[in-house]
Amino acid sequence: MSEVKKTLTVNNTEVEFSDERNLLEVIRKAGIDIPTFCYHSELSIYGACRLCLVDIKGRGIMASCSIKPEPGMVVQTDTKAIRNMRKINVELLLASHNRECPTCQRSANCTLQDLARKLGVKDVRYKQTQKNLPLDTSSPSLVRDPNKCVLCGDCVRVCSEVQSVGALDFASRGSNARVVPAFDNDLSEGECVNCGQCAQVCPTGAIVAKSDADKVWEAIYDPEKVVVVQVAPAVRVGLGERFGFKTGENVARKMVTAMKMMGFDHVYDTCFAADMTIFEEATEFIERLTTGGKLPMFTSCCPAWVKFAETFYPEMLPNVSTTRSPQAIFGAVARKTLPAKLGVKPENLVVVSVMPCTAKKFEAQLPKFKRDGRPEVDYVLTTVELASMIESMGIKLDELEPAAFDMPLGFSTGGGVIFGATGGVMEAALRFAVEKVSGEPLEEIDFKETRGLAPRKEATLEVAGKQLRIAVVHGLANARKLVEEIKAGKAQFDFIEVMACPGGCVAGGGQPITSEDGFRSKRAAGLYDTDKERQVQKPQDNYWVDKCYAEAFGGRPGSHEAHTRLHTVYNNRSQLFDAKSPIMHANTDDALSICVTICTKQQDCPGQLLLGKIVEFVKQKGIADKVNIDAAFSVRPEADGTIAVSVSDIVIPRSDSVDATFRDVKQAIETAFAGK
Repeated sequence: MSEVKKTLTVNNTEVEFSDERNLLEVIRKAGIDIPTFCYHSELSIYGACRLCLVDIKGRGIMASCSIKPEPGMVVQTDTKAIRNMRKINVELLLASHNRECPTCQRSANCTLQDLARKLGVKDVRYKQTQKNLPLDTSSPSLVRDPNKCVLCGDCVRVCSEVQSVGALDFASRGSNARVVPAFDNDLSEGECVNCGQCAQVCPTGAIVAKSDADKVWEAIYDPEKVVVVQVAPAVRVGLGERFGFKTGENVARKMVTAMKMMGFDHVYDTCFAADMTIFEEATEFIERLTTGGKLPMFTSCCPAWVKFAETFYPEMLPNVSTTRSPQAIFGAVARKTLPAKLGVKPENLVVVSVMPCTAKKFEAQLPKFKRDGRPEVDYVLTTVELASMIESMGIKLDELEPAAFDMPLGFSTGGGVIFGATGGVMEAALRFAVEKVSGEPLEEIDFKETRGLAPRKEATLEVAGKQLRIAVVHGLANARKLVEEIKAGKAQFDFIEVMACPGGCVAGGGQPITSEDGFRSKRAAGLYDTDKERQVQKPQDNYWVDKCYAEAFGGRPGSHEAHTRLHTVYNNRSQLFDAKSPIMHANTDDALSICVTICTKQQDCPGQLLLGKIVEFVKQKGIADKVNIDAAFSVRPEADGTIAVSVSDIVIPRSDSVDATFRDVKQAIETAFAGK
């Protein structure tokens, strides 16, 4: 027996509906785009903006986002009363809004401007109530302008629901209500992981990516500088949307032409470094797998995920691959090889990245990615920043002749290209690892188990008679759930890929903002299509990476030189949660930093005893004037009573024994002072 159709009437037209979660979605399905600020199809329903008003026969005017559709409903989406209410709401928002629109980064893509135009708002009849609150520019990745916030709550909900970070929330009430980090601190002082998803859902310019475009222009204009640029895989399938190309269309070759016209001296492909990442990361995984190393091993390409682990799960850091991200590997390769190849003094080489990701800005400025006093990557541009720079020169991207990336750092395999989609890093690593472990050439290089937008993908592969258990997650709330299951013994894997942004880098915080259905799948499809077009698809077949190892990195993956230049260490950031108190501080800029976490909710916290032992040790060694020791107070009991402690950027492996942990701390301190 066929199911009875459910229908309702919208603007005198019968509309069929099924499992839509609210009336708003049914109306949009009927081809009517009702205005909203606070509604987002991937977030919980908030119902604050009061713009999606409709007149339901027998009920009156109501917010369509919070009403379930019912058979027989008769709905009008536009009446004189509704139109007036919407205009008044928008005028009130404009009255409390910074209206310097021409200078706003979101001016060309602002929901508030768009609604004002559509509703015919030609004058704001209400007194300006703007308070001119200070901008928060503390983050290397994002700028927060409270004067442009419309209190829609989208940033709060995406940070909490999709990313499970909770770096933003509402504070105060009425006209004093604001969206702020905890304790009204700067964004850089809290748990923010710099993913930029808040900027992606913000309908105005209240949260935007921090721009490095002016600094890059200055470098380009400096005749003493040689400016090279690397471009991440996801950029090529996102950039074109700003110039009228189809969503997901690969515009890499036209982009190279544009960048040469802009003044970049050499344009390289981050996919080369992605291939090199696989050489290191897959080799590291094989070694862990075959020698009983720490498993599961997590990928380390996503700096937002890495900071999330450092902040919320420092006990899992030994499970995170020590291999640098492709951006950081490219920086190391560029600094080591390009001065001689290009005939430029090292201090005159400027390395720029174009990334789909705001967290890459945070990553690039970390002290651990500096060499000889300068960052290995000087500046990071987002896809949107690059688009704006191209537009500022009047370059018509669609009319350009294509060009190729510069060699040799412009050559890559299909495995490097698919890094931009969730599951792509895992698939590229499997193309390398399965072939190496089995000792036989792969007949089928596609590992489609890793593909798609399911929140979590799992598979068990048979490799040389062994079971290889893999998982792929995207969105940090999904990552948190998986990590908690692993810690509880409810899930077991050997290798796990994590991407912070839903869909992976194709939907990073620096990509063009769009409301197009299926945009993540379309961008990912553009990368997989590019993979298929490549003559070489396995990272291990990249001849130029082999040559780079032979010339500059010890001849092979995992060599001493490769480990020194292409790997990294992680920092225990869990002490960000509450307060930090100085116990012993030296009057020198290069003092060794030691931090011990003490839980305020745990009786006989082992961190207290460890802290006393460390203080006594540095006094006995006579290095008290060369050490900074901090106690970080946390309200979270450490897992299984173990101790969170870091020496500089080194996280000491956890132990349930204070004496065992103290021995490791002593060794780390002695190593840091060796030779000084």
